[in-house]
Amino acid sequence: MTIVYIGLGSNMDFPEQHIITAIQSLGEIQSTRTISVSSLYKSKPVGPQDQDDYINVVAKLETGLGPLVLLDCLQTIENEHGRIRNERWGPRTLDLDILMFGDEIIQNDRLTIPHPEMLNRSFVLVPLAEIDSEIVIPGKGLVRDLLSHLDQSGLEIM
Repeated sequence: MTIVYIGLGSNMDFPEQHIITAIQSLGEIQSTRTISVSSLYKSKPVGPQDQDDYINVVAKLETGLGPLVLLDCLQTIENEHGRIRNERWGPRTLDLDILMFGDEIIQNDRLTIPHPEMLNRSFVLVPLAEIDSEIVIPGKGLVRDLLSHLDQSGLEIM
């Protein structure tokens, strides 16, 4: 079994409800169980600003699945929530990202772990630190230390 961290985000069509039902769906993935979930955070969008604020959460899971199989499961959940992939950093009903998969470093055409942008995003590192401030991001460092260098303005706990 591997410990994984999943970032969840939504800013369309009742985003809090999308997050809540997605968390339930994560717990229903085969060979996977939810260990903990952060508080909900509200953040400004990355990219185009002519969209609603996001609701973000980080979930800690334990899974017996491989990273690409887990990715397929996450994309199925996104699709069930009406996710449309037509604009980079555009509004979305649900975004599920594998942030970390154990201590693995993965880079292929479908998946990069640790998530390449997580170090720049307070809406990822703050909820991650809430779950476990002592976690080390493979090849990057301790979450608590990385967070101390990140602008957290515009991030609001709900």
